[in-house]
Amino acid sequence: MSRPEVSLLGRMRWTDLDGEPAAVLLVPLGSLEQHGPALGMGTDALIAARVTRDAASHLAGAAQRFVVAPTLPYGASGEHEGFPGTVSIGTEALRHVLVELARSACRWAEGVVFVNGHGGNVDAITGAVAQLRQEGRGVAWTTCQARGSDAHAGRTETSLLLALEPGSVDQRRLEPGCVEPLMTLLPRLRAEGVRAISSNGVLGDPTSATVDAGRRLHAEMVQRLVAELSEIDVDDRGRLTAVRREVQT
Repeated sequence: MSRPEVSLLGRMRWTDLDGEPAAVLLVPLGSLEQHGPALGMGTDALIAARVTRDAASHLAGAAQRFVVAPTLPYGASGEHEGFPGTVSIGTEALRHVLVELARSACRWAEGVVFVNGHGGNVDAITGAVAQLRQEGRGVAWTTCQARGSDAHAGRTETSLLLALEPGSVDQRRLEPGCVEPLMTLLPRLRAEGVRAISSNGVLGDPTSATVDAGRRLHAEMVQRLVAELSEIDVDDRGRLTAVRREVQT
């Protein structure tokens, strides 16, 4: 038997959501920022949207109903503003957007889960989720993550896009950037921005990216999100937590 279709909010009618069971709204969060010479500005949003949708597909037909919202494509990307094309709305603006988005959605949804694809959004997300939970709303967050990922526009993201949307990768322009560990770069990155550290905007080496690696990374991200959504357990920051489960992809 074929799997039930994913519920995509942008394609639904209000009558599809009238009555029981109440849905949990999944909101992918991305950014619009430089991703080196070879990847598009919307890389984070694309990955967050695909992982969220594929996880929801695995959970379609379950007792808990999940609905996937359109991706929020703008984030807090000030560290990338040294490169043309980046559009950042900043941490405070993003936090306000998330608070008002969830307040509105919780008028009809049982809860909201933000699925984040950009590390620079975390301060805004944790602030918004803390406020919303204090207000008594069922809101949580999580990230699209995989073990051993590099920092930005390197092997991890390039592999993911080679697997998920290969036409968005200009393989002729793949080149290494700064390959120092992110933790050693963070103080300067926060003070001076990415361009002061990497002239091409890459933190990592995308030349080692492969389609197979991208498929494995994608599967791991989907598995993690499915496990988290199956349990809906949160830590003291409002982040979803779960024991990893194997999911057929």
